[in-house]
Amino acid sequence: MSTRKDVLGFEPQKESIYNQLLPYSEKIDAETTEFLAQIKGNLGRAVQLRDVKYGASHWIGQLSRYIRLFGYNFTKSDHICLVHLVFDLMTIPNLELSLVQKYAGLLTTLLKKKELLTREDLVLPWRPLYDLVESVMYSQYEHHGLQLFPSNIENVLKSVVRYCRVYFSLESTAEMLEEWRPLICPFDVTVIKALNYLELFLPTSLPPEHYDKGYKLWFDELVQLWLSFHNGPSWEYSLVSLFSRLTQDNIGYIDWTPNIDQIFTRFLRSFNLPVGSQQVPNKANNCYDINQTVQWIVSLLGGKNSVQQHVTKLFKALQSFYYPSNVGRWNVKLSGLLMAFPKHFIRRLHRERYQKPSWETPIPEAVHLTEDDITEFVTCMKNVTFVAMFGKHGSQDAAVALRHLATMRPEMTVPPLLETMYPALETLIEPHRLIACMNCIVAVARPMLRAGKWYPQGPTHLLPLLNLSLPGIDPNDFKKCLVTFQMISTFVSLVPIVDCSAAIHVRTDLTEEEREVCMATAQFEDWVLQYLDRVFTLVENSAQESTCGAQDRLNPEQSMLEVGMASTTTSVLQQCSGPIFDSAVRRLHRFLTGNVYETKVSGRFAANLCRSAAKVHPAKTLKLFLPHFCSRIVTYCKEHGDVQKEEHLDDSFLWNLQMLTQLVRCNGKELLQYKDSLEEVLSLTLTLQCVQGYEMAGMLLRYLLRALVLTYPQEYRSTSHSFDRPLEEYLPIRDWAVPGDIHNLDIEWHIPNQAEMDFAGEILSKFLAPELKLIKNIKDDTQAPTREDLLRRLNMILESILGSASLLPMWEGKAVPVMDTDVPMNRFKCSSHVVGELKLDGENVRSCVADTMRHLLSYMHASCEDDTKGFVKVMRIFETVLFFYGTQKNDFDGRWKSFHIVKAALEDKLRGKKRHIRALLVDRVQLQHELLMLNSKEKVFTSRHQDIWNDLMQLCLSRYSEVRKKAQNCLLAAFTNFPYTYRTVIKEIVHNIREPDVPEHKFKGSLYTILGNGKKSLATKRNWEILSQIWPALVQAQHSEKPSILKAIDDIVTKVVKCLETIAINVETPLKCIDRGRDLLQTSLPTPACDPATEAELQKSAQKEADRNQANDRDYVKLITTLAAQVESGKLTWKFSQISMELMAILLRHDREAPPEVVACFVKHLCHDALYIRKLAMSAVSAVLKQQKRKHPKVPVDPYKRSGCTPPPQGSSCVPGDRPDNMWHQYNLTDLPVTREKWDKAEFVDKTHWGYYSWPKEMLVYAPYDKQPKPELSRSEMNEAAQCIYDSFSSKEFVEKLISFLSLEELKGRDKFRTKYLVLFKGLFRNYGDTFLPNFQPHIERLMGDLSHDKHDSSQRCAMEILAGIIRGSKHWAFEKVERLWTWACPLLATSLSNITIETVDDWGSFYTSLSESRDPRKLHWLLTMLMENPLRGEGGAFGDASRLYAVQNALIDQEWRVPQLLHQLLEYLKPHLAHPYKNVRDRIGSVLSNVFLYDYKICPQSGVRSPHRHTFLEEILPQLQQLKDIMTEQPGNNGPKVESTASAVVASSSITKPEPMELEDNGTEDDDRKKAIRLCKTVMKWLQNNHTRAFYSSHADVFPLLPIICTLESESTDDDLKTDCATALMCLAQSLIQPDHIQVALTTVREVAGLQSWHARAAILRYIQAVVFGNMFLMDRPEHKQCIHDILLHLICDEQLEVREMASVTLSGLLHCGYMEMEEDFIGHFERLSRTKLKKRKKTSESVSMESLIQRHAGVLGLGACVQAFPYQVPEFIPRVLMELSPHVNDPQPIQMSVKKILSNFRRTHHDNWHDHKLKFTDDQLVILTDLLVSPNYYA
Repeated sequence: MSTRKDVLGFEPQKESIYNQLLPYSEKIDAETTEFLAQIKGNLGRAVQLRDVKYGASHWIGQLSRYIRLFGYNFTKSDHICLVHLVFDLMTIPNLELSLVQKYAGLLTTLLKKKELLTREDLVLPWRPLYDLVESVMYSQYEHHGLQLFPSNIENVLKSVVRYCRVYFSLESTAEMLEEWRPLICPFDVTVIKALNYLELFLPTSLPPEHYDKGYKLWFDELVQLWLSFHNGPSWEYSLVSLFSRLTQDNIGYIDWTPNIDQIFTRFLRSFNLPVGSQQVPNKANNCYDINQTVQWIVSLLGGKNSVQQHVTKLFKALQSFYYPSNVGRWNVKLSGLLMAFPKHFIRRLHRERYQKPSWETPIPEAVHLTEDDITEFVTCMKNVTFVAMFGKHGSQDAAVALRHLATMRPEMTVPPLLETMYPALETLIEPHRLIACMNCIVAVARPMLRAGKWYPQGPTHLLPLLNLSLPGIDPNDFKKCLVTFQMISTFVSLVPIVDCSAAIHVRTDLTEEEREVCMATAQFEDWVLQYLDRVFTLVENSAQESTCGAQDRLNPEQSMLEVGMASTTTSVLQQCSGPIFDSAVRRLHRFLTGNVYETKVSGRFAANLCRSAAKVHPAKTLKLFLPHFCSRIVTYCKEHGDVQKEEHLDDSFLWNLQMLTQLVRCNGKELLQYKDSLEEVLSLTLTLQCVQGYEMAGMLLRYLLRALVLTYPQEYRSTSHSFDRPLEEYLPIRDWAVPGDIHNLDIEWHIPNQAEMDFAGEILSKFLAPELKLIKNIKDDTQAPTREDLLRRLNMILESILGSASLLPMWEGKAVPVMDTDVPMNRFKCSSHVVGELKLDGENVRSCVADTMRHLLSYMHASCEDDTKGFVKVMRIFETVLFFYGTQKNDFDGRWKSFHIVKAALEDKLRGKKRHIRALLVDRVQLQHELLMLNSKEKVFTSRHQDIWNDLMQLCLSRYSEVRKKAQNCLLAAFTNFPYTYRTVIKEIVHNIREPDVPEHKFKGSLYTILGNGKKSLATKRNWEILSQIWPALVQAQHSEKPSILKAIDDIVTKVVKCLETIAINVETPLKCIDRGRDLLQTSLPTPACDPATEAELQKSAQKEADRNQANDRDYVKLITTLAAQVESGKLTWKFSQISMELMAILLRHDREAPPEVVACFVKHLCHDALYIRKLAMSAVSAVLKQQKRKHPKVPVDPYKRSGCTPPPQGSSCVPGDRPDNMWHQYNLTDLPVTREKWDKAEFVDKTHWGYYSWPKEMLVYAPYDKQPKPELSRSEMNEAAQCIYDSFSSKEFVEKLISFLSLEELKGRDKFRTKYLVLFKGLFRNYGDTFLPNFQPHIERLMGDLSHDKHDSSQRCAMEILAGIIRGSKHWAFEKVERLWTWACPLLATSLSNITIETVDDWGSFYTSLSESRDPRKLHWLLTMLMENPLRGEGGAFGDASRLYAVQNALIDQEWRVPQLLHQLLEYLKPHLAHPYKNVRDRIGSVLSNVFLYDYKICPQSGVRSPHRHTFLEEILPQLQQLKDIMTEQPGNNGPKVESTASAVVASSSITKPEPMELEDNGTEDDDRKKAIRLCKTVMKWLQNNHTRAFYSSHADVFPLLPIICTLESESTDDDLKTDCATALMCLAQSLIQPDHIQVALTTVREVAGLQSWHARAAILRYIQAVVFGNMFLMDRPEHKQCIHDILLHLICDEQLEVREMASVTLSGLLHCGYMEMEEDFIGHFERLSRTKLKKRKKTSESVSMESLIQRHAGVLGLGACVQAFPYQVPEFIPRVLMELSPHVNDPQPIQMSVKKILSNFRRTHHDNWHDHKLKFTDDQLVILTDLLVSPNYYA
């Protein structure tokens, strides 16, 4: 047998297997070799000749098409060569990003199949990619508007990096770490960038022998970083993603055992589930992306670890959140989790057992998943999935999960599903349940029928399910109907519908189950007939009432039903054996010939049934139906002589015609014998005047032609052989759910034979030719048909072409050149599927039709310009002639999409290897055939095309909007199909919008043609020549005030603003790319179609590239200066002047300075009256200043030398944090640069992150002042553009006017500090030094001093923006000037600090942040000294103090870890004020404290911290708070919540030992101390709350000593503020992550609180336990921790205070419910014993029972109640016993009686929904008792 190498001449990488299954596959092989030679030749040559933008881009597009059609059908050496070429093209510096996108798309495709290229074959450099990503994702020009990016460029680049990183070199990991490690400063935003890059770029798939050069270089330090923070900062996402990928790529090689508890705890926390009654809104934690985390966990399974137990516990904890009654924002995430686990598990199983081995690291045998692992996994997932099935968000996710679980373990998954399914099918009142069950059963259909020995009973359920599903076809319930169709068609497509009941008599090899199934198949025939009856009822009920507004089109529900019904019926009939099909067709015949309904809805439905039968068995169906319908139609026409002229036809006639149209959609060969009847019907009906009649006839014509001339598969059965063989030799039930064999599909194709093509030719000659002839002969109105008649004739022409298009080639002609390119721009076209050609009198049909239509158009333009319907029809014909070759792109896309949906729903993910059901494989081959048809268009632009384009252009300018719209769509499709041909009409369009005397409809038509549709528009073409024609014309197109025209212009401008991308001016192709092009031309097999370029050609192309760049530059300057000139001319109205300004602003670029005229125009408009134009000018001038910014040279500095430290040895791990070597650039109060000499010597480091984690390889700082460019140039040294700015800002009047505008209010009360104004002034003072400072100073002083009531906020805000800009811009000024600036500014700021108002406080915050951001703190020492001077000085009252602190906080927050001395100073200053009398000052201090202690954070144990330590601070304040711990505000009453005032507590004396009463003498100091302590406590609570969201860890061991105080004060009834503060702080602590080594401390503290005197404290700690255990479940999952919590709960459930006991019961049931504590026998026994405590009588007192025994008995009842309430949705076996144990207590004294009733009523409430299942767990006696308890006593009893 010949191999593919023999056939093709080379060994292909990976072909598309579907091409080999087509009937013409040999022809394809010859074509592909020729196409590949063309592509290689032209692509290589285009690159060599530097034609990157057009030539190379075009051939890259052709290569993408080639791969889509034929797969990777080239040699490995070609593959590698192409990857290198595309990679180098993509990384050309300054390449247009839309080209980068195109190249990146292809590179992704080339690298997608990793197994084709190993790491030995291919090595790619990472740095060019990094430079490209950096220039896009962190562009410094984009926010100035100097670079415009395509919308999804970031995702495209990320995707390409993901595919490339597999091939990065061994050294790359070390190089990347060196590059990005220094950016990891957790307090700075750069950490996000660093970790994003590491996650994106680090290669993780190196082989084990190279691990030392791969992940081992970074693994420990990044894990340490991950463990060091507990508050889910946003950048944790990157680490999780990286760890997940690393683990998946190296399953079994990385030991995560020490961190498994952490992984699961953090994952569980990320769902933000509510626990307990009080919640603190947690920040959304999206760091744990479901798919990535699940991938990580699944990669850890296997081997001897505990991961599976953790997964089981996780789902146990989450299970109750899946119940339909629990709805919240977590639902979406949880259902995602449900889907992800089985998906990743089955993917891994596939990789271990079925995947073809490739070069990637294999999974070691030792960690392979065993059968037991699979069983355990399915067991833990199964219950949750069944619970989630009925969720509010639908059952889709659960169905997907069940499909995967059933694939692995059908015997465990399918039976419980069927148990749920049968009751749901039998009741009609719960459609939600039924739909959910059906969705799920469809998902498990394949495993259920094909499980074999694992679940042999599966097939026996098929017929019961099918029978029970029929009532679901219900005309009144659309949703149920669709789901039922889906279920039936899924099952039926897997099963041959053959009656095998006779097999039990003739075969001896049947198993018991097979005998049962064979017997059941006797019901098949009845079932099929019942199914058809149901469908007929649906057809009858769908009949549309003839109301006045009867619709022509189906509504969405009807069209979905139509598709569902047609495809299900086809599936049913397809799978029937001969005898059953015969019965079905007879039943169908009876229905269709015995009824007549309306033809809009019912008729369509019925005709589809006709088509289904004809498609499956054409011979039988046609014989039965076709003569009947034809004779009915012919007879009717003969009987009614005037039928041709009737406007409305009889329903029965239309019904018969409609059935016939769908009947002919079957195998064309079978239609040949009915040729005469069909021709007769066509002759009679195509000439009808009734529109509905001739349209149906047209459909008949089209479908008849398509049946004759198309190539298509004839059947889609589940097996390729006949179902009608004797049962002795073939038993159909053994083929149930059998997968198709892709290598032996045996498809029967319909390929048109000569007879069919002759028949088609006859039809065209008979019906198409006369019409063309008639239209061609129209000269004037006398020969013209009426409009209605013309429309009918055009319809016939259109339908003829639509039917025969696949055999109508495009006309041939000489190509008209549109673009001047160095390589031909042709496209390859697939013609292997074409079997022949149809002609009309020997001429090309398409050219005949096109010429006829052009003739008709010239007549219509002259005589009936208002025949809009006629024009629209002509354009439909043009579209068809130009673009239609048998299938339409959007139809194909829809089918392609739905094929993939069905494939995903039925695919076997475990075994893979295309083991789909046969019908799907056949469908995919048919789609491949259609794809080749779509690519068979010849796209040569000939002179005839040019004429049609001109005609369409005329139609775009029609008077009638309907015609214009259709023509514009048609023309835009033409531009898309024939690239660059828009250039042929651009001249006319520009003329139409430029000339004022053009008629309005032409003007409007031209505008809409420019506007285009979607994102495309002629005004955003990436070509300077085109833009410089269109934009200036557009800007002066102001000769109409009509709103619709102005709207069109606005839409064009909006589209330009939104969709324009930066267009390159200079593109220089690197020599490396040119060499790659040469390499491609030197490959062989197949030999490229072009020769390499000669030396002369190379030189010429270099010159051509230079000329092209110069021409681009000229066009750019011409365009932008023309726009500026138009604005300056004064001829434009305000609107068009504004448009011109917008377009100019968009044109500003980062690589080309704006011409002086443009700069002058923008500067002038800074003082324009209109706010919008001022803002535009602001942004533009900022951008211009950015363009003019001069380079500031940098010099390297050695941080180790600078700090006098020795550098660490090579390869040693870095220690992040404060180290001796990073002390030199921190703020040092004793060594500030206060003199010129010190200033020049200080090496300022402006970026805050440098040095925290590590130093960069080369640390650069700005060179000293004398090496920098001179900041103040004289006017004569400036260029012209800079002079424009200089002149304006030197003018005092200009500055005054500008500031008067800037200080106006925009939106009352909504204005904020505007950074973009700051940027403007920063640029101004950076580029021009302090030249303009004198002009601004008086204004700033005036505005700062403005204290007027109504406008002080806008004045001060304006002053802040300017001053901040000046200070930011003074970065490179000389020391003297900076000192002068601060000497002036500091007093100003000091005064204004006392004038802050509630309106301006936020703006001042922004102001100080912006001054401090990315500036060395030593440069700002003037400011910092001024701010630190006694901020709490009392000026302005409490608000003034709080505002000044806020200013200090904002100035320091951006200095992060570099100002430890200031933080210490601030803390010492604040300590005396911690108990400040005013709340807002205390709140601010709490906030400031969280910032001060933020830096007390260690990434690794050795890290140093110079900033203040939490530990020492807490040690100082705890003694002051201790006195609050023992405040007792209550007197414990007997046993009720009886609270008395403290005063009476002293007097009252009872037998219970009373606590020490609080001193109540009038002791002033005592009371003051306590008040002070309470105020201090409030400040500390605020600090704890702020920590919860800001710090990297909020629950540190240092904090636990506060717990007793918080719990005690949480119920402080006299002070509401304190109460809420403590409650919130407690919940913050409860919801935080606790480190494993701090858990013991936490539990000890909890135990201490449980023993406090205050019962409120004891109740509060129980709430804390609930939340803290759930949030740290896996970390606390140790026997000693469990025991400790167990003891505390058992102690508190016997507490003397009722509330504490009840709370303990709730906490206990919660911990049992989430699976943290196990329900053990002795546990229940303990409570049973307590509940049986005898109630003793008390002596000597009035009380009836002893308190002690009552408490114990109550504790027992509450304990048993906790056991019951821990299972709200199920009934474990011990529950009946416990309920019986509780029943006698209904009559106990209070509070026991109350508790029992509550427990029972809760039980009833939660078990009510599924009581019919639950009650089976009780005996009859138990049920009687239970009913007595649950049913309230009757009123009359």
